[in-house]
Amino acid sequence: MFRFSKSGKNALWMVALGWLIGSSPVASHAAEAREGPASQGTKAVAEGTFAADVEFLRQHTDVVVIASKDGAAQVALCPKYQGRVMTSTATGLGGLSFGWINRELIASGKTLQHMNPLGGEDRFWMGPEGGQFSIFFAKGAAFDLEHWFTPAPLDTEAYNVASKSDSQAVFQKMMQFRNYSDTEFKVSLKRAVDLYDAAKISQALGLAPAASVKAVAYGSSNEVTSAGDKAWDKATGLLSVWILGMFNPSPRTTIVIPFETGPESEKGAVVNDAYFGKVPADRLIVKEKEGVLFFSGDGKYRSKIGLNPKRAKPFLGSYDAANKVLTIVHYTKPQGATDYVNSMWQIQDKPFAGDVVNSYNDGPPSPGAKPLGPFYELETSSPALALEPGKTATHVHETFHFQGAEADLDPIATKLLGASIEEIKAALKK
Repeated sequence: MFRFSKSGKNALWMVALGWLIGSSPVASHAAEAREGPASQGTKAVAEGTFAADVEFLRQHTDVVVIASKDGAAQVALCPKYQGRVMTSTATGLGGLSFGWINRELIASGKTLQHMNPLGGEDRFWMGPEGGQFSIFFAKGAAFDLEHWFTPAPLDTEAYNVASKSDSQAVFQKMMQFRNYSDTEFKVSLKRAVDLYDAAKISQALGLAPAASVKAVAYGSSNEVTSAGDKAWDKATGLLSVWILGMFNPSPRTTIVIPFETGPESEKGAVVNDAYFGKVPADRLIVKEKEGVLFFSGDGKYRSKIGLNPKRAKPFLGSYDAANKVLTIVHYTKPQGATDYVNSMWQIQDKPFAGDVVNSYNDGPPSPGAKPLGPFYELETSSPALALEPGKTATHVHETFHFQGAEADLDPIATKLLGASIEEIKAALKK
């Protein structure tokens, strides 16, 4: 979610409150998948299904759906909403919808001043958010909510659909940013979202899920090119690709992040858990010997964590025990990369000592208040990008949702997250 100093956090969430104007799997055929839920006529659409979410989105904007040949795996994207993946399903139109969608804001038709939290499983942003190289604050502005603005190319401007097939959607966008240090950046973005088949899933993860496991998987390849005539330099600021995914929480959802073990003197703290005040011990369990941490994704307590490049591994995920959904995120983490932008809301001593991965759990900002969602987030960032004119860098963020019997999900969780399904379920039990 957001990265800022303690002085800005309460104000942000008071305003965030003002932003709120408030099944059984069914297989489908490929033709039906391409037409989408809008073609279902008078058929009942069950709440919480992929069909219901796509039908709602189509009432307000254009929707691009990519789908497997049998229509079981489907992904919905919105060009107007910056080409973001809004939601997906592993079991067809009547299947569970995985992405959190801010229906209230979308239905209101309002455009908010500071940021429009529309939702979505995979949205494109760029960092840094705060500091002397921020692209969210104008030169000389105070680091507070009043002066914080999400750049329009990341928040309100539509992306062009360059191409579309049954299994891929490609978006393009020219962007321009000016940072807090008055450095101008011109960026050309090519964002391709590809639906993965079973062979691609096995190749990407190095394992083959059991035949009984239902899956939807996709990757967003975010290619940014320096379109200006000056090199991006650390002295005047660098940009990074920042992908954020919002998912539906449940009381039995646990976020799992494996990490590199080793002494703090060499690798730094295992986890930064003080974004919104220290996370309570019953909501964050760090097993240093095993190299894995567990963080609540119940959407009931506002909190955030992050891992630095010496600690972060290329996998993170979550398990929803209520719906038996295992979510895996895999991303490109270049070997030896150490410079990641710092987004704290302050002038920084170390502007390139930021996090690689983050996770956020939504919740009421104060007792009795409404949460922003609720939702939980899995986020990844590219290294700080020092690009020469015309040069390109790509950050790939892959999302995998698996549904099935826990015995079949267990090998996936154990290999990729370093914890068994039983260990994940037991980790945060009180």
